[in-house]
Parts: sequence; structure tokens; C-alpha cells
Amino acid sequence: MHVGLGLPVTDPESLLDWASRAEAGPFTTLGLLDRLVYDNPEPLVTLAVLAGATTRIRLQTEVLLPPLRETALLAKQAATLDRLSGGRFVLGVGIGGRADDHVAAGTDLRTRGRRMDEQLATMRRLWAGEPYGEGAGPIGPAPARPGGPEVLIGGFKPRALERVARWGDGFLAAAPPSWAGGLFDTVRAAWKAHGRDGSPRIVAQVGAAIGPEPVIDEARAAMGAYYASSGVADYMVAGMLTTPAAIRDAVARLGDLGADEVMLYCFGRDPEQADRFADLL
Repeated sequence: MHVGLGLPVTDPESLLDWASRAEAGPFTTLGLLDRLVYDNPEPLVTLAVLAGATTRIRLQTEVLLPPLRETALLAKQAATLDRLSGGRFVLGVGIGGRADDHVAAGTDLRTRGRRMDEQLATMRRLWAGEPYGEGAGPIGPAPARPGGPEVLIGGFKPRALERVARWGDGFLAAAPPSWAGGLFDTVRAAWKAHGRDGSPRIVAQVGAAIGPEPVIDEARAAMGAYYASSGVADYMVAGMLTTPAAIRDAVARLGDLGADEVMLYCFGRDPEQADRFADLL
């Protein structure tokens, strides 16, 4: 079972420390959340910095919100990061849903799903080297990975899960083991229905914190603040895993359900958590 680390967003200066500890440990991926109207680092810029400080670990947005961004520029940024990281970049995307992000971006909350479908289609064409369209040619650089960086799509509703089969290489599941299995099955069924070869890569996500009580308290507070406007803050905080036994059990259960990788999402800032997670795994 591959295990990655989701990085905390409240202390950007600590992320190089997190990255070096993760690179030295058993972890396969570094993930970073995305918001616009929030006190978090911009994920593509941040992951570019971390790419230069690492050599083997994957760098993943989890999830980036394409509807807030201009499509051609996003395609160029993603291809550049994929190229400069030696093919280690994974573009995890989702439609989001916080109205204030769309107010600040000048985009329409109501059409975000349709917009992302159009964006994914356009980015796939651009990464394949095709012209943008009438009056505009191809947009480079060519990504390191033929056809573009790996694209993982997150979501819960049927349309989002079907989107994985249409545009993605895999699925990001921010769900506990108790109901992740149904999401995995739905994604696999859609994959087959669309005639896709092989199977989607499935990446699960759980909130986790490990260490002294102040570290856990800080992580819970940070997670609650991040999800404050979502209506699910209490649920998310209650689901945070804070003991070695609970973390090991969740990783094992998600693996049994067919997850290829589990991301341990850390909201607490203490970088020594990376070492503690490595020890318990």
C-alpha cells in the first residue's frame, strides 16, 4: 500500500521541512489543498518550490479548482510543473463549491461543473500538442508524461464519479472506509461503461494527526477553520484519526477496498508528524 502526506496549509514556511522529511521516508506523494479566499499558499506555485527540493516523491494537487482559473494558462502551468519535476506532478481536480472563491475569481458558481468538463477536454488537447483553436496555435511546453500529467478527479455525486471515466486517470476519494467502497465500485463501473482499458487509480484520503495533545488540538482547530463554511466542519473534525491503531486500521481497510494509495491529510503544522507517521507505518 502506498501512503502519501497531505500538507498543512497554515504554515507555508514549514513545507520545505515537511517535504524533505517525506522524501526521506516511505511516502509516495505530497498533496496540497486549494482555496482562493483563504489563508493558504497557492498550490501550483508551492508544489513547484517543493519539486526543486525533492527528487522522487510525487507532487499532487488535492484538489485544485480549475473553474476558478483560465484554462490555457492552467494547461501551461500544469505541463511546465510536470516537465520540470520529471513527470512527478499529479493534477488532482474538483469543482469546489464555496461561493466566495467564485466571487473573487469572477466566475459562475452555478456552471462550475460544465466549465470543468470543457477545461479538461481543452487541456487534454493542448497537452497532446494540438492547436488551441482558431487564431491560436499549440501551447507548450510538452509535458513529461505523454498526454499530460496524471489527472485524478475528486467528488461524491454521480456526475462527478462519471467524470473520472470521461476525463481522468483515477479517482480521489475523501471518504472514510465505511462508505468509500461504494464510491470505488461506482467509479470502476463507469470506467468499464466508457470502454476504458485497465482500471482507474484510486487514491483515498483521511484526516490524521499524531503527536502530543497540543499538536492534535491545533490540527482539529485548523481543520475546523478550513471547513467552517462547508457545513461539514464538525463531521470532518470528528473523523480525524489521532492514534497509531486508528491510522493503521484505516490504511488497511482502504487497501482492502482497492485503494492504490492513501493520503494522510495533516492540518497540524508540526513537521515531526512526518517522522511519526513513517514510524507507525
